[in-house]
Amino acid sequence: MTSGTDEADGDPGHEDAAYILDRKAIAAILEAVEVGDQALLTQLMEPLHAADIADLLEQIGPSDRETLIRLYDREFDGEILSELDESIREEVISVLTPQVLADAVRELESDDVVDLIEDLQEPQQEAILEALEESDRAAVEQAMGYPEGSAGRLMQREVVMAPEHWNVGQAIDHMRNSDTLPDQFYHIVLIDPRMHPVGNVTLGKLMGSRRDVALRDITEEMFRVIPATQDEEDVAYAFNQYHLISVPVIDEEGRLAGVITIDDAMAVLDEEHEEDILRLAGVGEGSLSDSVADTAKGRLPWLAVNLLTAILASLVIAQFEATLAKYVALAVLMPIVASMGGNAGTQSLTVAVRALATKDLTGANVWRVIRREVIVGLLNGAVFAVTMGVIGLLWFGSPGIGYVIAAAMVINLIVAGLAGTVIPIAMDKLGVDPALASGTFVTTVTDVVGFFAFLGLAGLVLL
Repeated sequence: MTSGTDEADGDPGHEDAAYILDRKAIAAILEAVEVGDQALLTQLMEPLHAADIADLLEQIGPSDRETLIRLYDREFDGEILSELDESIREEVISVLTPQVLADAVRELESDDVVDLIEDLQEPQQEAILEALEESDRAAVEQAMGYPEGSAGRLMQREVVMAPEHWNVGQAIDHMRNSDTLPDQFYHIVLIDPRMHPVGNVTLGKLMGSRRDVALRDITEEMFRVIPATQDEEDVAYAFNQYHLISVPVIDEEGRLAGVITIDDAMAVLDEEHEEDILRLAGVGEGSLSDSVADTAKGRLPWLAVNLLTAILASLVIAQFEATLAKYVALAVLMPIVASMGGNAGTQSLTVAVRALATKDLTGANVWRVIRREVIVGLLNGAVFAVTMGVIGLLWFGSPGIGYVIAAAMVINLIVAGLAGTVIPIAMDKLGVDPALASGTFVTTVTDVVGFFAFLGLAGLVLL
Protein backbone atom coordinates (compact mmCIF):
# COMPACT_ATOMS: atom_id res chain seq x y z
CA MET A 1 0.00 0.00 0.00
CA THR A 2 1.26 3.45 -0.82
CA SER A 3 0.08 6.95 -0.14
CA GLY A 4 -2.52 8.21 -2.59
CA THR A 5 -1.36 11.84 -2.52
CA ASP A 6 1.01 12.79 -5.33
CA GLU A 7 2.90 16.03 -5.47
CA ALA A 8 1.93 18.29 -8.34
CA ASP A 9 5.33 19.81 -8.97
CA GLY A 10 5.43 21.48 -12.32
CA ASP A 11 1.74 20.97 -12.97
CA PRO A 12 0.15 24.39 -13.54
CA GLY A 13 -3.27 22.94 -12.84
CA HIS A 14 -2.27 22.51 -9.19
CA GLU A 15 -0.62 25.87 -8.56
CA ASP A 16 -3.52 27.40 -6.65
CA ALA A 17 -4.98 24.22 -5.13
CA ALA A 18 -4.99 25.75 -1.66
CA TYR A 19 -7.13 28.64 -2.88
CA ILE A 20 -9.51 27.00 -5.33
CA LEU A 21 -12.21 25.76 -2.93
CA ASP A 22 -14.11 29.01 -2.44
CA ARG A 23 -17.82 29.79 -2.62
CA LYS A 24 -17.70 30.32 -6.39
CA ALA A 25 -15.95 26.98 -6.97
CA ILE A 26 -18.44 25.13 -4.75
CA ALA A 27 -21.34 26.72 -6.65
CA ALA A 28 -19.85 25.62 -9.99
CA ILE A 29 -19.34 22.07 -8.73
CA LEU A 30 -22.90 21.87 -7.41
CA GLU A 31 -24.22 23.16 -10.74
CA ALA A 32 -22.33 20.39 -12.56
CA VAL A 33 -23.79 17.87 -10.09
CA GLU A 34 -27.31 19.20 -10.61
CA VAL A 35 -27.16 18.81 -14.40
CA GLY A 36 -25.27 15.50 -14.17
CA ASP A 37 -22.29 16.71 -16.21
CA GLN A 38 -19.59 14.19 -15.28
CA ALA A 39 -16.95 15.63 -17.59
CA LEU A 40 -17.35 19.14 -16.19
CA LEU A 41 -17.39 17.82 -12.61
CA THR A 42 -14.15 15.92 -13.17
CA GLN A 43 -12.56 19.01 -14.70
CA LEU A 44 -13.60 21.18 -11.72
CA MET A 45 -12.51 18.61 -9.14
CA GLU A 46 -9.18 17.66 -10.74
CA PRO A 47 -7.14 20.59 -9.30
CA LEU A 48 -8.44 20.03 -5.76
CA HIS A 49 -6.38 18.42 -3.02
CA ALA A 50 -7.93 15.40 -1.28
CA ALA A 51 -8.43 17.50 1.87
CA ASP A 52 -10.34 20.12 -0.15
CA ILE A 53 -12.60 17.47 -1.64
CA ALA A 54 -13.26 16.10 1.85
CA ASP A 55 -14.17 19.61 3.02
CA LEU A 56 -16.51 19.97 0.05
CA LEU A 57 -18.28 16.68 0.85
CA GLU A 58 -18.71 17.80 4.47
CA GLN A 59 -20.17 21.18 3.49
CA ILE A 60 -22.85 20.07 1.04
CA GLY A 61 -26.13 18.29 1.82
CA PRO A 62 -26.65 14.48 1.80
CA SER A 63 -28.51 14.44 -1.53
CA ASP A 64 -25.88 16.51 -3.38
CA ARG A 65 -23.13 14.49 -1.68
CA GLU A 66 -24.51 11.18 -2.93
CA THR A 67 -24.99 12.47 -6.48
CA LEU A 68 -21.47 13.95 -6.56
CA ILE A 69 -19.90 10.70 -5.38
CA ARG A 70 -21.76 8.63 -7.97
CA LEU A 71 -20.65 10.99 -10.75
CA TYR A 72 -17.08 11.25 -9.51
CA ASP A 73 -16.53 7.71 -8.21
CA ARG A 74 -14.07 6.60 -10.90
CA GLU A 75 -11.71 9.38 -9.82
CA PHE A 76 -12.10 8.79 -6.08
CA ASP A 77 -8.81 9.07 -4.17
CA GLY A 78 -8.27 7.02 -1.03
CA GLU A 79 -6.83 10.06 0.74
CA ILE A 80 -10.29 11.66 0.56
CA LEU A 81 -11.62 8.95 2.86
CA SER A 82 -8.79 9.58 5.33
CA GLU A 83 -9.53 13.31 5.39
CA LEU A 84 -13.30 12.96 5.83
CA ASP A 85 -15.01 13.70 9.12
CA GLU A 86 -15.95 10.48 10.88
CA SER A 87 -19.61 11.51 11.00
CA ILE A 88 -20.07 11.16 7.21
CA ARG A 89 -17.38 8.61 6.39
CA GLU A 90 -19.76 5.64 6.57
CA GLU A 91 -22.26 7.44 4.37
CA VAL A 92 -19.64 8.09 1.69
CA ILE A 93 -18.30 4.52 1.79
CA SER A 94 -21.81 3.10 1.42
CA VAL A 95 -22.28 5.08 -1.82
CA LEU A 96 -19.00 3.99 -3.45
CA THR A 97 -19.07 0.95 -5.71
CA PRO A 98 -17.02 -2.04 -4.48
CA GLN A 99 -14.42 -1.63 -7.23
CA VAL A 100 -13.92 2.08 -6.59
CA LEU A 101 -13.67 1.46 -2.85
CA ALA A 102 -11.11 -1.29 -3.43
CA ASP A 103 -8.98 0.93 -5.65
CA ALA A 104 -9.19 3.79 -3.14
CA VAL A 105 -8.12 1.86 -0.03
CA ARG A 106 -5.29 0.04 -1.82
CA GLU A 107 -3.60 3.39 -2.29
CA LEU A 108 -3.45 3.99 1.48
CA GLU A 109 -0.75 2.99 3.93
CA SER A 110 -1.68 0.61 6.72
CA ASP A 111 -2.02 3.25 9.45
CA ASP A 112 -4.42 5.24 7.27
CA VAL A 113 -6.53 2.12 6.64
CA VAL A 114 -6.69 1.39 10.38
CA ASP A 115 -7.71 4.97 11.09
CA LEU A 116 -10.30 4.70 8.35
CA ILE A 117 -12.03 1.53 9.53
CA GLU A 118 -11.79 1.63 13.31
CA ASP A 119 -14.84 3.92 13.68
CA LEU A 120 -16.94 2.16 11.02
CA GLN A 121 -19.65 -0.43 11.53
CA GLU A 122 -18.73 -4.05 10.89
CA PRO A 123 -20.26 -4.30 7.37
CA GLN A 124 -18.18 -1.34 6.16
CA GLN A 125 -15.08 -2.70 7.91
CA GLU A 126 -15.48 -6.00 6.08
CA ALA A 127 -16.01 -4.25 2.76
CA ILE A 128 -12.72 -2.39 3.13
CA LEU A 129 -10.77 -5.41 4.42
CA GLU A 130 -11.99 -7.53 1.52
CA ALA A 131 -10.71 -4.88 -0.89
CA LEU A 132 -7.13 -5.25 0.40
CA GLU A 133 -4.52 -7.69 -0.74
CA GLU A 134 -4.00 -10.62 1.61
CA SER A 135 -0.75 -9.36 3.16
CA ASP A 136 -2.16 -5.86 3.64
CA ARG A 137 -5.33 -7.24 5.19
CA ALA A 138 -3.31 -9.33 7.65
CA ALA A 139 -1.31 -6.24 8.67
CA VAL A 140 -4.45 -4.18 9.24
CA GLU A 141 -6.18 -6.96 11.20
CA GLN A 142 -3.10 -7.34 13.38
CA ALA A 143 -3.10 -3.60 14.10
CA MET A 144 -6.82 -3.74 14.90
CA GLY A 145 -5.99 -6.37 17.50
CA TYR A 146 -4.31 -3.71 19.64
CA PRO A 147 -6.40 -1.62 22.07
CA GLU A 148 -8.25 1.37 20.66
CA GLY A 149 -6.24 4.57 21.09
CA SER A 150 -2.94 2.70 21.38
CA ALA A 151 0.34 3.02 19.50
CA GLY A 152 -0.43 -0.27 17.71
CA ARG A 153 -3.44 1.36 16.05
CA LEU A 154 -1.46 4.48 15.20
CA MET A 155 1.63 2.87 13.65
CA GLN A 156 2.20 2.05 10.01
CA ARG A 157 3.51 -1.40 9.15
CA GLU A 158 5.63 -0.20 6.24
CA VAL A 159 9.10 0.21 7.80
CA VAL A 160 12.47 0.71 6.13
CA MET A 161 14.88 -1.45 8.14
CA ALA A 162 18.41 -2.77 7.81
CA PRO A 163 20.59 -5.23 9.76
CA GLU A 164 22.85 -3.43 12.23
CA HIS A 165 26.01 -4.81 10.58
CA TRP A 166 25.29 -3.26 7.16
CA ASN A 167 27.12 -0.25 5.78
CA VAL A 168 25.78 2.80 3.94
CA GLY A 169 26.30 1.30 0.47
CA GLN A 170 24.34 -1.85 1.30
CA ALA A 171 21.46 0.19 2.69
CA ILE A 172 21.30 2.45 -0.37
CA ASP A 173 21.43 -0.51 -2.77
CA HIS A 174 18.67 -2.24 -0.80
CA MET A 175 16.40 0.78 -1.04
CA ARG A 176 17.09 1.27 -4.75
CA ASN A 177 16.13 -2.34 -5.46
CA SER A 178 13.01 -2.33 -3.28
CA ASP A 179 9.60 -1.70 -4.77
CA THR A 180 7.79 -1.58 -1.42
CA LEU A 181 9.27 1.55 0.15
CA PRO A 182 6.77 3.93 1.81
CA ASP A 183 6.18 7.17 -0.08
CA GLN A 184 7.44 9.12 2.93
CA PHE A 185 9.91 8.01 5.58
CA TYR A 186 12.57 9.71 7.66
CA HIS A 187 14.76 7.00 9.18
CA ILE A 188 16.21 3.59 8.51
CA VAL A 189 15.65 1.43 11.57
CA LEU A 190 18.58 -0.83 12.48
CA ILE A 191 17.64 -4.25 13.83
CA ASP A 192 19.53 -7.09 15.48
CA PRO A 193 19.14 -10.75 14.43
CA ARG A 194 16.08 -11.11 16.70
CA MET A 195 14.28 -8.20 14.97
CA HIS A 196 14.82 -5.88 17.95
CA PRO A 197 15.30 -2.22 16.90
CA VAL A 198 18.68 -0.94 18.07
CA GLY A 199 19.06 2.43 16.39
CA ASN A 200 17.88 5.00 13.84
CA VAL A 201 19.79 6.43 10.89
CA THR A 202 18.41 9.62 9.34
CA LEU A 203 18.24 9.86 5.57
CA GLY A 204 20.39 13.00 5.72
CA LYS A 205 23.20 11.13 7.53
CA LEU A 206 22.85 8.21 5.15
CA MET A 207 23.14 10.29 2.00
CA GLY A 208 25.97 12.38 3.43
CA SER A 209 28.19 9.41 4.35
CA ARG A 210 30.59 7.30 2.27
CA ARG A 211 29.41 3.90 1.11
CA ASP A 212 31.84 2.02 3.33
CA VAL A 213 30.73 3.71 6.59
CA ALA A 214 28.98 1.32 9.00
CA LEU A 215 25.37 2.24 9.74
CA ARG A 216 25.94 1.77 13.48
CA ASP A 217 28.50 4.59 13.34
CA ILE A 218 25.99 7.19 12.11
CA THR A 219 22.98 6.37 14.28
CA GLU A 220 21.15 9.17 16.10
CA GLU A 221 22.29 9.85 19.64
CA MET A 222 18.79 9.79 21.07
CA PHE A 223 16.93 6.59 20.29
CA ARG A 224 13.53 5.65 21.66
CA VAL A 225 11.08 2.85 21.09
CA ILE A 226 7.38 2.81 21.88
CA PRO A 227 5.44 -0.26 23.09
CA ALA A 228 2.51 -1.08 20.83
CA THR A 229 0.13 -0.95 23.80
CA GLN A 230 1.15 2.57 24.88
CA ASP A 231 -1.64 5.15 24.87
CA GLU A 232 -1.58 7.36 21.78
CA GLU A 233 -1.82 10.50 23.92
CA ASP A 234 1.46 9.55 25.60
CA VAL A 235 2.95 8.89 22.17
CA ALA A 236 1.93 12.35 20.94
CA TYR A 237 3.32 13.89 24.12
CA ALA A 238 6.67 12.15 23.56
CA PHE A 239 6.89 13.43 19.98
CA ASN A 240 6.13 16.97 21.09
CA GLN A 241 8.33 16.86 24.17
CA TYR A 242 11.44 15.32 22.57
CA HIS A 243 11.07 16.75 19.04
CA LEU A 244 10.85 13.31 17.44
CA ILE A 245 10.27 12.68 13.73
CA SER A 246 9.63 8.94 13.69
CA VAL A 247 9.85 6.22 16.33
CA PRO A 248 9.88 2.41 16.03
CA VAL A 249 7.03 0.52 17.70
CA ILE A 250 7.76 -2.81 19.41
CA ASP A 251 5.50 -5.73 20.30
CA GLU A 252 5.35 -7.47 23.67
CA GLU A 253 8.55 -9.40 22.86
CA GLY A 254 10.48 -6.27 21.89
CA ARG A 255 10.44 -7.01 18.15
CA LEU A 256 9.92 -4.29 15.56
CA ALA A 257 6.21 -4.07 14.73
CA GLY A 258 5.96 -0.78 12.88
CA VAL A 259 6.79 2.89 13.03
CA ILE A 260 4.94 6.05 14.03
CA THR A 261 5.73 9.25 12.14
CA ILE A 262 5.33 12.84 13.22
CA ASP A 263 2.27 13.52 11.06
CA ASP A 264 0.28 10.83 12.88
CA ALA A 265 1.44 12.05 16.29
CA MET A 266 0.50 15.65 15.48
CA ALA A 267 -2.91 14.48 14.27
CA VAL A 268 -3.48 12.96 17.71
CA LEU A 269 -2.47 16.23 19.38
CA ASP A 270 -4.86 18.17 17.15
CA GLU A 271 -7.69 15.78 17.99
CA GLU A 272 -6.98 16.07 21.72
CA HIS A 273 -6.94 19.87 21.54
CA GLU A 274 -10.20 19.91 19.60
CA GLU A 275 -11.84 17.51 22.06
CA ASP A 276 -10.74 19.64 25.03
CA ILE A 277 -12.20 22.79 23.48
CA LEU A 278 -15.51 21.07 22.68
CA ARG A 279 -15.75 19.39 26.07
CA LEU A 280 -15.04 22.61 27.93
CA ALA A 281 -18.19 23.92 26.25
CA GLY A 282 -20.12 20.74 27.07
CA VAL A 283 -20.70 19.71 23.44
CA GLY A 284 -18.75 16.44 23.38
CA GLU A 285 -17.33 15.44 20.02
CA GLY A 286 -20.00 16.78 17.71
CA SER A 287 -19.32 18.16 14.24
CA LEU A 288 -21.07 20.41 11.73
CA SER A 289 -22.09 17.30 9.77
CA ASP A 290 -24.13 15.80 12.63
CA SER A 291 -27.89 15.66 12.36
CA VAL A 292 -30.19 17.82 14.48
CA ALA A 293 -31.22 14.80 16.56
CA ASP A 294 -27.61 13.70 17.24
CA THR A 295 -26.56 17.24 18.10
CA ALA A 296 -29.46 17.74 20.49
CA LYS A 297 -28.88 14.34 22.10
CA GLY A 298 -25.19 15.09 22.64
CA ARG A 299 -25.80 18.45 24.30
CA LEU A 300 -28.84 17.50 26.39
CA PRO A 301 -27.08 15.74 29.34
CA TRP A 302 -24.81 18.64 30.24
CA LEU A 303 -27.61 21.16 29.80
CA ALA A 304 -29.61 19.05 32.27
CA VAL A 305 -26.71 19.09 34.73
CA ASN A 306 -26.45 22.85 34.25
CA LEU A 307 -30.17 23.21 35.03
CA LEU A 308 -29.73 21.35 38.31
CA THR A 309 -26.80 23.53 39.31
CA ALA A 310 -28.76 26.67 38.37
CA ILE A 311 -31.59 25.48 40.62
CA LEU A 312 -29.06 25.05 43.43
CA ALA A 313 -27.92 28.66 42.97
CA SER A 314 -31.54 29.80 42.96
CA LEU A 315 -32.14 27.99 46.26
CA VAL A 316 -29.30 30.02 47.76
CA ILE A 317 -30.91 33.25 46.54
CA ALA A 318 -34.27 32.15 47.97
CA GLN A 319 -32.78 32.14 51.47
CA PHE A 320 -32.35 35.92 51.26
CA GLU A 321 -35.79 36.95 50.01
CA ALA A 322 -36.25 39.42 52.88
CA THR A 323 -32.94 41.12 52.16
CA LEU A 324 -33.71 41.39 48.44
CA ALA A 325 -37.20 42.71 49.14
CA LYS A 326 -35.81 45.52 51.29
CA TYR A 327 -32.89 46.44 49.03
CA VAL A 328 -33.83 46.22 45.34
CA ALA A 329 -30.33 47.46 44.46
CA LEU A 330 -28.99 44.06 45.48
CA ALA A 331 -30.93 42.38 42.65
CA VAL A 332 -29.35 44.81 40.20
CA LEU A 333 -25.78 44.19 41.38
CA MET A 334 -26.02 40.50 42.25
CA PRO A 335 -25.43 39.12 38.71
CA ILE A 336 -22.17 41.10 38.45
CA VAL A 337 -20.54 39.20 41.33
CA ALA A 338 -21.55 35.80 39.93
CA SER A 339 -20.57 36.69 36.37
CA MET A 340 -17.12 37.94 37.36
CA GLY A 341 -16.53 34.81 39.44
CA GLY A 342 -17.65 32.56 36.58
CA ASN A 343 -15.32 34.23 34.09
CA ALA A 344 -12.37 34.15 36.50
CA GLY A 345 -13.05 30.49 37.25
CA THR A 346 -13.16 29.66 33.55
CA GLN A 347 -9.80 31.37 33.04
CA SER A 348 -8.15 29.29 35.78
CA LEU A 349 -9.95 26.17 34.58
CA THR A 350 -8.72 26.57 30.99
CA VAL A 351 -5.13 27.00 32.13
CA ALA A 352 -5.36 23.97 34.44
CA VAL A 353 -6.97 21.68 31.86
CA ARG A 354 -4.38 22.61 29.24
CA ALA A 355 -1.53 22.09 31.71
CA LEU A 356 -2.90 18.66 32.67
CA ALA A 357 -3.18 17.67 29.00
CA THR A 358 0.43 18.66 28.29
CA LYS A 359 1.64 17.15 31.60
CA ASP A 360 2.99 20.51 32.72
CA LEU A 361 0.84 20.37 35.86
CA THR A 362 2.14 17.58 38.10
CA GLY A 363 2.40 16.69 41.77
CA ALA A 364 5.68 18.58 41.92
CA ASN A 365 4.18 21.98 41.12
CA VAL A 366 0.49 21.58 41.93
CA TRP A 367 0.56 23.59 45.16
CA ARG A 368 2.57 26.37 43.57
CA VAL A 369 0.02 26.62 40.74
CA ILE A 370 -2.92 26.61 43.16
CA ARG A 371 -1.26 29.30 45.26
CA ARG A 372 -0.58 31.39 42.17
CA GLU A 373 -4.21 31.23 41.00
CA VAL A 374 -5.52 32.15 44.45
CA ILE A 375 -3.19 35.16 44.65
CA VAL A 376 -4.16 36.22 41.13
CA GLY A 377 -7.81 36.00 42.22
CA LEU A 378 -7.04 38.12 45.27
CA LEU A 379 -5.26 40.82 43.25
CA ASN A 380 -7.89 40.98 40.51
CA GLY A 381 -10.61 40.87 43.14
CA ALA A 382 -9.07 43.83 44.94
CA VAL A 383 -8.91 45.88 41.72
CA PHE A 384 -12.54 45.21 40.81
CA ALA A 385 -13.64 45.54 44.43
CA VAL A 386 -12.46 49.14 44.46
CA THR A 387 -14.12 49.75 41.09
CA MET A 388 -17.47 48.23 42.08
CA GLY A 389 -17.35 49.79 45.54
CA VAL A 390 -17.14 53.25 43.98
CA ILE A 391 -19.84 52.39 41.42
CA GLY A 392 -22.12 51.06 44.17
CA LEU A 393 -21.66 54.22 46.21
CA LEU A 394 -22.21 56.62 43.30
CA TRP A 395 -25.06 54.64 41.73
CA PHE A 396 -27.16 53.99 44.83
CA GLY A 397 -25.74 56.56 47.25
CA SER A 398 -25.10 53.90 49.89
CA PRO A 399 -21.63 53.27 51.32
CA GLY A 400 -22.90 50.00 52.76
CA ILE A 401 -23.77 48.59 49.32
CA GLY A 402 -20.34 49.63 48.07
CA TYR A 403 -18.63 47.80 50.94
CA VAL A 404 -20.76 44.68 50.42
CA ILE A 405 -20.15 44.28 46.68
CA ALA A 406 -16.44 45.04 47.11
CA ALA A 407 -16.02 42.34 49.77
CA ALA A 408 -18.13 39.83 47.80
CA MET A 409 -16.07 40.47 44.67
CA VAL A 410 -12.80 39.70 46.48
CA ILE A 411 -14.20 36.53 48.07
CA ASN A 412 -15.66 35.18 44.83
CA LEU A 413 -12.58 35.82 42.67
CA ILE A 414 -10.37 34.08 45.24
CA VAL A 415 -12.75 31.09 45.28
CA ALA A 416 -12.89 31.15 41.46
CA GLY A 417 -9.11 30.84 41.19
CA LEU A 418 -9.11 28.02 43.75
CA ALA A 419 -12.02 26.09 42.20
CA GLY A 420 -10.80 26.58 38.63
CA THR A 421 -7.55 24.83 39.55
CA VAL A 422 -8.52 22.29 42.21
CA ILE A 423 -11.64 20.89 40.51
CA PRO A 424 -9.93 19.78 37.23
CA ILE A 425 -7.02 18.33 39.25
CA ALA A 426 -9.48 16.37 41.41
CA MET A 427 -11.37 15.18 38.30
CA ASP A 428 -8.11 14.01 36.75
CA LYS A 429 -7.19 12.09 39.92
CA LEU A 430 -10.59 10.38 39.85
CA GLY A 431 -10.08 9.31 36.23
CA VAL A 432 -12.74 11.69 34.85
CA ASP A 433 -11.87 13.87 31.87
CA PRO A 434 -11.36 17.32 33.45
CA ALA A 435 -12.26 19.09 30.21
CA LEU A 436 -15.64 17.39 30.11
CA ALA A 437 -16.80 17.67 33.70
CA SER A 438 -15.04 20.61 35.35
CA GLY A 439 -16.76 23.59 33.74
CA THR A 440 -20.20 22.93 35.21
CA PHE A 441 -18.85 22.40 38.72
CA VAL A 442 -16.64 25.48 38.64
CA THR A 443 -19.56 27.64 37.50
CA THR A 444 -21.75 26.16 40.23
CA VAL A 445 -19.18 26.94 42.92
CA THR A 446 -18.68 30.54 41.77
CA ASP A 447 -22.44 31.15 41.46
CA VAL A 448 -23.27 29.70 44.87
CA VAL A 449 -20.35 31.38 46.64
CA GLY A 450 -20.95 34.67 44.83
CA PHE A 451 -24.65 34.84 45.71
CA PHE A 452 -24.12 33.62 49.27
CA ALA A 453 -21.25 36.03 49.96
CA PHE A 454 -23.02 39.04 48.43
CA LEU A 455 -26.45 38.46 49.96
CA GLY A 456 -25.06 37.15 53.24
CA LEU A 457 -22.85 40.19 53.71
CA ALA A 458 -25.75 42.45 52.71
CA GLY A 459 -27.88 40.84 55.39
CA LEU A 460 -25.21 41.50 58.02
CA VAL A 461 -24.22 45.02 56.96
CA LEU A 462 -27.42 46.59 55.66
CA LEU A 463 -30.18 45.15 57.83
